[in-house]
Amino acid sequence: MKMIILDRDGVINHDSPEFIKSPAEWIPIPGSLEAIARLNQAGYRVVIASNQSGIARELFDMSILNAIHHKLHTSAQQVGADIDAIFFCPHAAIDNCDCRKPKAGMFEEISKRFKVSLKGVPTVGDSLRDLQAGFVSGCVPYLVLTGKGQKTLETGGLPPGTQVFPDLASMVDALLKDANAPAASAA
Repeated sequence: MKMIILDRDGVINHDSPEFIKSPAEWIPIPGSLEAIARLNQAGYRVVIASNQSGIARELFDMSILNAIHHKLHTSAQQVGADIDAIFFCPHAAIDNCDCRKPKAGMFEEISKRFKVSLKGVPTVGDSLRDLQAGFVSGCVPYLVLTGKGQKTLETGGLPPGTQVFPDLASMVDALLKDANAPAASAA
């Protein structure tokens, strides 16, 4: 099974320093949903892993988060894209839970739920903690420069082998091009 794990805010949709607190604030980054559709067409299962500490901070509740995710699913379906699952951590950093990125709990849960090893699975994020959680789980890290990505790149400390792309659409283009490249023949 081919799988890819995406962060939500700053990768699929525009991020906000005040959090995405309503469906109206959830606005896709141009080309991101179409990129997910291309992944689906290439046989990828698309999973989202997202820290959502706005719940612990009481900025929104589960019904609002569900409404935001309903908008995400509906918007994706309108362009032929499908999100297989959304995993999220509702905790604040002070809760010291195992599921909040950069810890790997969400990735471990994805591995269990789908009964797959995450070794070599691409993971795409705009923050260091996104990439760290994926990297320690065996994923191949990709940084996008949307959302917090430019600041993350400038700060440095990226996991070894992190590839950097302007946005999700260009990352997907490169991933699918590499997957379709003819294998080098032995001479």
